[in-house]
Amino acid sequence: MDDRLHLNLFTMCSVEHVSPGSWRYPGDQSSRYLDRSYWTEVARTAERGGFDSVFFADVRGIYDVYGGSREAALRHAIQTPSGHPQALIPAMAEVTDSLGFAVTRSTTYTHPYQLAREFSTLDALTDGRVAFNVVTSYLESAARNLGLERRMDHDDRYDRADEFMEVCYRLWEGSWEDGAVRRDREEGVFTEPAKVHPIEFEGEFFSVPGPHGCEPTPQRTPVIYQAGSSDRGRAFATRHAEAVFVSHPTERGVRDYMADMRERAAEAGRDPDSLAFFPGIVPVVGETEELAEAKYESLKEGVDTEAVLTLLSGFMDMDLSELDPDQKLEHIETEAIQGAVNAFTTSDPDREWTVREMAQFAGLGSTSPVVVGTGREIADEMEHWFREVGVDGFNVKEIVRPGSLTDFVDLVVPELRGRELLPEDHGERQTLRERMLGRSRLPGDHPGKRDALAGMGRE
Repeated sequence: MDDRLHLNLFTMCSVEHVSPGSWRYPGDQSSRYLDRSYWTEVARTAERGGFDSVFFADVRGIYDVYGGSREAALRHAIQTPSGHPQALIPAMAEVTDSLGFAVTRSTTYTHPYQLAREFSTLDALTDGRVAFNVVTSYLESAARNLGLERRMDHDDRYDRADEFMEVCYRLWEGSWEDGAVRRDREEGVFTEPAKVHPIEFEGEFFSVPGPHGCEPTPQRTPVIYQAGSSDRGRAFATRHAEAVFVSHPTERGVRDYMADMRERAAEAGRDPDSLAFFPGIVPVVGETEELAEAKYESLKEGVDTEAVLTLLSGFMDMDLSELDPDQKLEHIETEAIQGAVNAFTTSDPDREWTVREMAQFAGLGSTSPVVVGTGREIADEMEHWFREVGVDGFNVKEIVRPGSLTDFVDLVVPELRGRELLPEDHGERQTLRERMLGRSRLPGDHPGKRDALAGMGRE
């Protein structure tokens, strides 16, 4: 484990993200989600606070599971309307030097050759500050809008995702050799043809001859994020992820998840310590305990129960409007986000949640724990998770935007820096992988590195 913790700002290019109703809170500016100056301000603040990256969630489709209608999602702005997060990165990168950008993209609704080109371009233009959060998409409405009769089955989506990533690795890691680009004016050779290789990929879902259309970039492969929670999702994450977003509301749930993932990584031939774990955290910080508690109570009053259940119904693929508020939740296998179900059914076997209790808990930050207190008290909690639980950092979730971020940077970050858990400055310019994971490229035991050349007959 690194001797410093790492921070990602977990946000979304939308009005609401994971705290339904917060757009109505006094001072919230999330309605500026399509304002370029809003995002450049966020970028500057996150970099000032020593964040490694801004982690952009994203979703295709509209949340229409609750009540069998999209009306509640539209009325409450449940991740709709929204914009494409990838379009924000050039503006945010231009006003920062070290801040990275993790972009959520779906392997179900795009083509690996196209995505590889887009990420290579972003990696080059940001000097290696890009990450790819790999998702398979869970909303039925997204499938219909993108030309399918219905959503692909859960495990089939992961089968496609495995193949998708294999294509990307061959393009990023195997297609162009180091030194292929010569830029030799005298000889008239820009690229050495013998050092650029087709990938000749033929699979169940994709046929990609290659070669890649982009030259190697600072990271070659962007940092790979994933958040698998189902059995199939965990298998995917332990094969591909370098950084894992953990969605459990309890310390016990996080400990059990990390232990399982490290065991799976070892079985897959990877160094278990090469995986970095980032649970979500929802900080509510005040200059005094009394002010922090007063802020927390005020924020809880703004939680809209119907809006929360609309979001969770989409997460779980379960119409929660049909359940009695005092009904106990039971574990189910879902075609949507298994982690959202697990968070309230299996992460703490000693607790049973009712629908009402789940909605009250999830109103601020969904499945992540809310930590309330002064900067010192929140730093105490984060240090405990870092030193005792063994997480590598946190995905910091906002409630009021961008006020929650500003409060965290102004009140919590100085405490973390005083404990040498965050550096005082950014130091020399590094890629996101170097800054966050301490390596410049994919490790040798990662399938993207290990299998890309082998699959092309170039071990």
